[in-house]
Amino acid sequence: MGYEELKIEGRNAVLEAFRSGKTIDKLYVLDGCQDGPVRTIVREARKHDTILNFVDRERLDQLSETKKHQGVIALAAAYEYAEVEDILAAAEEKGEPPFLFLLDNIEDPHNLGAIIRTANLCGAHGVIIPKRRAVGLTATVAKTSAGAINYTPVAKVTNLSATIKELKERGIWFVCADMGGTTMYDLDLKGPIGLVIGSEGDGVSKLVRENCDFVASIPMKGDIDSLNASVAAGVLAYEIVRQRMS
Repeated sequence: MGYEELKIEGRNAVLEAFRSGKTIDKLYVLDGCQDGPVRTIVREARKHDTILNFVDRERLDQLSETKKHQGVIALAAAYEYAEVEDILAAAEEKGEPPFLFLLDNIEDPHNLGAIIRTANLCGAHGVIIPKRRAVGLTATVAKTSAGAINYTPVAKVTNLSATIKELKERGIWFVCADMGGTTMYDLDLKGPIGLVIGSEGDGVSKLVRENCDFVASIPMKGDIDSLNASVAAGVLAYEIVRQRMS
């Protein structure tokens, strides 16, 4: 699809997009609109766990490109999402222990794009993001990834903590980045691993952190106390690469 972010407007078009299996990241619906076709669209959105936003007409008019939205606008992913199983299969196919990136509340598309680029270059098998409070595969993400989005699968899950628990049962262990952790050079980061990176403002959420096996900190020598999320991901990822190569 190139780098275009797909905006779908009008009741028939939105309903057809859901029924054809297209991945819809967000659905905007005119607040208070309760007629049959809109109720059907909302039902489809809930069935697919799409993020629903009920907004006023002014907001819909701002989003609309056609000015014929009929009370509904859907935002589709610029690229198709993978499944977590696809990522694990890619590792198995290469005969490598899984190396995953899990991103908690990354809302800046430039950060997500840069992290996908890093994941590709350091040999990670895929990236996992949550459905809520996180940016999806938008056009800006695709551009910032510098083409890596075409090669590195990105999966979207309903609950990051639950996904971590499921993957731990399959032998993958998890390390999250946080200032209060053990210096990354003192941790054994070999084997099947998931690297968890949080947002710049809030870091990794409490529940996700509690489900991680280790907390890694990056040594800081300057006058400020935090790195950009994508830079932190790169620093930790390449410590994992170094250890996997040794």
